[in-house]
Amino acid sequence: MDRNIVTRFAPSPTGYMHIGNLRTALYSFLIAKHQDGCFILRIEDTDRERLVEGAEDVIKSTLATTKLTYDEGPDVGGEHGPYVQSQRKEIYMEYAKKLVESGHAYYCFCTKERLEQLHEEDATGGYDRHCRNLSKEEVAENLAKGLPFVIRQKMPLEGRTTYTDAVFGEIGCDNVELQDQILMKADGYPTYNFCHVIDDYLMGVTHVVRGSEYLTSTPKYALLYDSFGWPRPIYVHLPLLMGKNADGSVSKLSKRHGAVSFQDLVADGYLPEAIINYIALLGWCPKGEDATTEFFSLEDLKKVFTIEAINKSPAVFDFDKLLWFNGEYIKKMDKDTYLSLAKEFVNFSVPSSIQLDKLLLLLQGRIGKLSEIAEKAAFFLALPDYDKSLFENKKNKVTPDLALAVLQEALPLLEQLTVFDNDSIYNALLQIAEKLSCKSGAVMWSLRIAVSGLAVTPGGATEIMEVIGKEETLRRIGVALAK
Repeated sequence: MDRNIVTRFAPSPTGYMHIGNLRTALYSFLIAKHQDGCFILRIEDTDRERLVEGAEDVIKSTLATTKLTYDEGPDVGGEHGPYVQSQRKEIYMEYAKKLVESGHAYYCFCTKERLEQLHEEDATGGYDRHCRNLSKEEVAENLAKGLPFVIRQKMPLEGRTTYTDAVFGEIGCDNVELQDQILMKADGYPTYNFCHVIDDYLMGVTHVVRGSEYLTSTPKYALLYDSFGWPRPIYVHLPLLMGKNADGSVSKLSKRHGAVSFQDLVADGYLPEAIINYIALLGWCPKGEDATTEFFSLEDLKKVFTIEAINKSPAVFDFDKLLWFNGEYIKKMDKDTYLSLAKEFVNFSVPSSIQLDKLLLLLQGRIGKLSEIAEKAAFFLALPDYDKSLFENKKNKVTPDLALAVLQEALPLLEQLTVFDNDSIYNALLQIAEKLSCKSGAVMWSLRIAVSGLAVTPGGATEIMEVIGKEETLRRIGVALAK
């Protein structure tokens, strides 16, 4: 592992793992691993009011499931720990006081009531810098009295602050637009705006990867680096993730577009490797000989992923595209792995006469996600009601009369079979085509309608019969004859 390239994923444990957060983790991981660098997990839990019990475990389990293995972090350790911000509280106060001493920050003793009144008078919610120029004596006196305080960053009042983003180029703002943001809160905890800068520097982070919603906030962070005399990291802001609305427009991806958490997608039968492959392409486009490739394993991505190939334009999360991706991954799975996963989605009663493994294998190439198994398997378990007009088929020249003749011939033939497998059934039924001087397709169509009650099915007539067994096959042909 080369520590010349260090990235981090620093989520707040406030709930589920949003797809946008997972993409940030993936890109951070790939930027590091493309050059054999270090990938850190850091838990940013200083916003105590928003913490959700168990959310940290969700973060860790998601990274484990997707194989985004971190080199340093909680439960792993490393020389730059601890990796949970609430355990680093004293560090932040130490560095905040250094900024006060250097004149880049100041104590603010404004009461909650004063701030609320200020916000009522100024709809922008800005701070009027009331405590910015308190004398050392006034500050010492207030501290001696034990007055509650926050520490604010002293922003420059003139000029312009710019930085270069690796994706979006030069970004900046006039300093007059910058608020004297709070660095340390009254409860002694740091704000995100402060602690992530301290941690990134102390942990040696070279590339800060995050969503483009932070583009306009970053001048404040760059000024903090400058205040300490530290070199700025390379900033890599990722394009927005959008979702399709019902009217065809797009807006920022949210729950109204569908399942947008990794956990919900997995619960719905999407494979982790398919999800990772798909979200890798949401804002990144391979170059050169890989430009036409869509399927990448995580190992492939490590080799080909570069910052230069990240796009500026918003990326649209397309559930139809993800479904297609997932279906292709399901098709390519080895039989045993597929069966093991598929059985986790068999949440319905299966009669002993049904050959479950063969049923599931018939579905393997015909589902987009594992949660579709119950719907696709329904006709195997119970024959749906259907109209006899379904037997008609122009391509195979099937009429209700021909279907009737086929079924009448099939019933005794199938009754006589002692081995009821696909090959035995198929060979028996070929005799009917010869006897009735019709296409074998006409025979198979008639019997497939009889045993499934559907025009379109996973698997052909003989495969379906093998799955449902001899007794049920004969019963269903009897129902068809009655029709």
